[in-house]
Amino acid sequence: MTWTPHATVAVIVEDQQGRYLVVEEHSSGRIVFNQPAGHVEEGEAILDAVRRETLEETGWRVEPEHFLGVYTYKAPANGVTYYRFCYSARALEHVTDELDTGIIAAHWMHLEDIRQLGDKLRSPLVLECIEDYRNGRRFPLDVVVDAQT
Repeated sequence: MTWTPHATVAVIVEDQQGRYLVVEEHSSGRIVFNQPAGHVEEGEAILDAVRRETLEETGWRVEPEHFLGVYTYKAPANGVTYYRFCYSARALEHVTDELDTGIIAAHWMHLEDIRQLGDKLRSPLVLECIEDYRNGRRFPLDVVVDAQT
C-alpha cells in the first residue's frame, strides 16, 4: 500500500490592530476555524498556492513575507497526514466577498478570541502557527525552493 501525505499551505495574516485573518468553514460535519489554508495543486508553486488559497477563502489579496516552517499533523478524523507549509503574509486589499464552497466567512480576530474557540479550531496547528509567528519565527521565502521544469 502506498502512503500518500497531503501538501497544504497555511497563511498567518496580521493587521495593524493585532488581529489575525481566520476562516470559518464547514469540515467533517462541523463548523471550525482555521487560517486561510488548503492543498497545493499539482504543478502549482507553493507561494502561488499561498496567494490563491487566501484569496479563495477570504477575498483578500496577500503577499507572502516569511516562511514559518513545515508542520506535520495526522488528522484523527480521517487518518490523513498533512504537511502544512506555513507562511506569514501582508494583506494588500480586499477584492471580493465571493468565497470558496464550504467557507462561511472570513474574520479578523484577536489572539485571545482565537484561543477561546478551543475545540472549534480545525486543528492544534492553528494556534501553534500563530504562536510561532508571535515568537518571532521567520525564515526567508527562498528557504523553500520550487524547481519548475
